[in-house]
Order: sequence, then C-alpha cells, then structure tokens
Amino acid sequence: MKPFTIHIPQPTLDDLRARLANTRWPDEVEGAGWGHGTNRAYLRTLVQYWQDTFDWRKQEAVLNQSAHFRVEVDGVGLHFLHERGRGDHPLPLLLAHGWPDSFYRFHKLLPLLTDPAAHGGRAEDAFDVVVPSLPGYGFSDKPTRPGAGDGRTAALLHRLMTQTLGYARFGATGATWAAASPSGWPWPSPAHWREFT
Repeated sequence: MKPFTIHIPQPTLDDLRARLANTRWPDEVEGAGWGHGTNRAYLRTLVQYWQDTFDWRKQEAVLNQSAHFRVEVDGVGLHFLHERGRGDHPLPLLLAHGWPDSFYRFHKLLPLLTDPAAHGGRAEDAFDVVVPSLPGYGFSDKPTRPGAGDGRTAALLHRLMTQTLGYARFGATGATWAAASPSGWPWPSPAHWREFT
C-alpha cells in the first residue's frame, strides 16, 4: 500500500482543451430545444466552461486533501481513499460507487462520517471510511481479463478491507449498479454474508 497523489499530466489536459476547441457541432432543428436530443446552445456553453473556465489544477488540490492510496490486490491495482474516524472505536465502512461513477460521489460525506462530533453528532458514531475506485474507474487499473463482474469486484474489495487494511469486520454500502446484484450489493448471496463479518 502506497500513498497516492492525483496529478494529471499537462499534455493530457492540453489534449482535452484542443479536442474541445475542435468540436464539430451537429446541425439542429430550428426551435427544437431539447426535443431532438441535447440542446446545442446548452452544450456549447458546457463545452466552453470545460475549455476556458474549469481549473483542473485547483480541483486536483481539493481532491488531494483526502488520504489517497494505491495497492495491488489479486493482480489489480486499486486506488482508494482511507480516512480515519475521530473517535475511540470507529466502525470501518466501505463506500462503493456504481457504474459509471467515481469515488468523488462521497466527498461531502467524508467529514460527516469521520468526525460526526464536529457536525453536531457524537464522537462514538465515527467511521473509518474507505472509498475505492472500482476496477476500470478513476485511478484503479482496468480489468485485463474476462470475469471482472460484481462477484470478482466484491472479492477484491473484501481483500482490500481484510487483508490490506486489517479490518476483521466492516460495514459496506454500494450505489446505482451495485444495487442490481442479487444481494443488493456486489457481495455474494446473503447465505455467504457471514464470510464478510
């Protein structure tokens, strides 16, 4: 497990800016608004914002205020946030985003979960929060072999929590796509939950 700092190479950002500048705009039915797809005026405004206004370096600095790490689990490089709770016995909690999504989904929750006393709660309700980038997303590796579905992802995240971070018990929640698995989260069936506690 190694600390990780987000830094997108400048040529990648320059390439994005150039691609935005070279957008080929489609024709639009006059007066159609949103009736025939994305409104072109809205899309132009959005592209102009990303090209000329959005400050990625400022966003990187904000993202890097969290504790980021990378580790290899079962041959897959996983990126994750690991924020320790401010309390005597914080409960470990895994927050998994859905597909497509990112770890950023949970950024506003981190201070509330790790330091509830600072937000009107009780210190004894604090959590140690782990937020991974699922394989193929964010700063985790892309899958390189077939079978990278919900079961394999669940196994990777279980190993992250138990073998890498040493938690014997932990809570877990998932978002969007994860709710489609038979168990309501990408763990094996409820009959196997005992293995994760």
